[in-house]
Amino acid sequence: MHQSPSAQIPLRPINDAYGLEGRKIHVRLTEGRFQNLRRLISWPLLALFFGLVWVQSKGTPWLMFDFPERRILLFGTHFSWYDLHILTGMMITAASLLFFVSMIWGRVWCGFACPQTIWTWIFIRIERWTEGRASLRQRQENMPLRGARLARRIVKHTLWMTVALLTAITFTGYFMPIRDLVAQLAGAEASTTLVGWLVCMTLLTYINAGLVREKICLHACPYSRFQAVMMDDRSLKVSYNAERGEPRGSIKLSSAIQQAKGSVGDCVDCNICVQVCPTGIDIRDGLQAACIDCGACIDACDQVMLKTQRPTGLIGFAAAQEQQQPQRFWRPRLLGYFAVTLIAFSSTGYALVNKKDLVVEIRRDRDSLYREFSDGSLCNFYQIKAESFAPALTQMDVSVSGQEGLVLQGPETFMLDNSGEWTAYRVCLMNPAGGVLPITFNFSDQTRTWSRSSSLITNTHYQQR
Repeated sequence: MHQSPSAQIPLRPINDAYGLEGRKIHVRLTEGRFQNLRRLISWPLLALFFGLVWVQSKGTPWLMFDFPERRILLFGTHFSWYDLHILTGMMITAASLLFFVSMIWGRVWCGFACPQTIWTWIFIRIERWTEGRASLRQRQENMPLRGARLARRIVKHTLWMTVALLTAITFTGYFMPIRDLVAQLAGAEASTTLVGWLVCMTLLTYINAGLVREKICLHACPYSRFQAVMMDDRSLKVSYNAERGEPRGSIKLSSAIQQAKGSVGDCVDCNICVQVCPTGIDIRDGLQAACIDCGACIDACDQVMLKTQRPTGLIGFAAAQEQQQPQRFWRPRLLGYFAVTLIAFSSTGYALVNKKDLVVEIRRDRDSLYREFSDGSLCNFYQIKAESFAPALTQMDVSVSGQEGLVLQGPETFMLDNSGEWTAYRVCLMNPAGGVLPITFNFSDQTRTWSRSSSLITNTHYQQR
């Protein structure tokens, strides 16, 4: 059991557990199965982030938010602003899946896949490589900054800034073609707006991952505040087995001696679990909002247990009620999250399959509803705008049908440049019968045809009104 009565944990004041006192947290790196799992997840995500921006198909990026063209490119599929319901469905599906996963395994997203966590560990490793181990950095914290230590500090911040700049350039490449962006920067042709954006993104990355780190998780991210809503007593969370570990012993005493005394638990009070925590908390104080379930304390504690010839698992993923009642994967609330996720996924998939590749708007010219000519013809005036959201759809032929003798005057071929401009057309009919006549505008390429209904207003109808 990993959730014991509070009486078994000695009462003691907890130092500003969330770092509000301004102390700097020097994270000690550790190894273990959860750290290997985190790398197995984070490194492919990093590769996707830095690599996907360069992937193109027939000159079109696989993933880009193309605001000037008012479209989103997603793995060969073009989404328009008319497809916002699909994008909303994707976000609802992702949020529902997050709730579902969190109810089973706690904050595994925060600990293993969150960008803030991934970049924080990158910056911590750079700090370890340039300035040494966490214990050394902590001892030198208040020492004068000069000589070799100053040089190492400069190298650290230079590498931090380099990673932040590469991150900012890559992130911007998802909003404008990355090759054009790099070419502009290499040729010193970037606009002031672009340079200002890159500077802001670089500084934000540098500050978030290098300077404030855990403060983002504690005070800026809302996840830690509403995680209790997503979890219950059967959710797996990083927990300390207080019943087994308390009262704490000493690492100087052998396991046999301590067990003979019968007055101490397996925890040797080495504080390594605190030293490796990226948010600086003591997991032995119980479940805390600052815990991101990264598993670093589990790996560190297991190493200590093996060295002191004690069973591992003093700290591990466990549910609060795993002793009182058996762990059940399926339970009503979890089934509810699963149902919402399934419905959102199915609805989004249906909308995705039936999404429109062409959006056409037809607007009647309000300044002149119709005009009669001496040859007996009557014409209505229209403004047409069309936007394409399929890579192969670049132009289309325009025609009109619905009444015998209809004549369409205007460009027969409509170029789909997504410029947002309206094109003038007029539809004429010889000796119309009067009233409102239904007509249909047809837009076709080599394989498909799209139709939009409209109407032809005649003079008889106008006089009646």
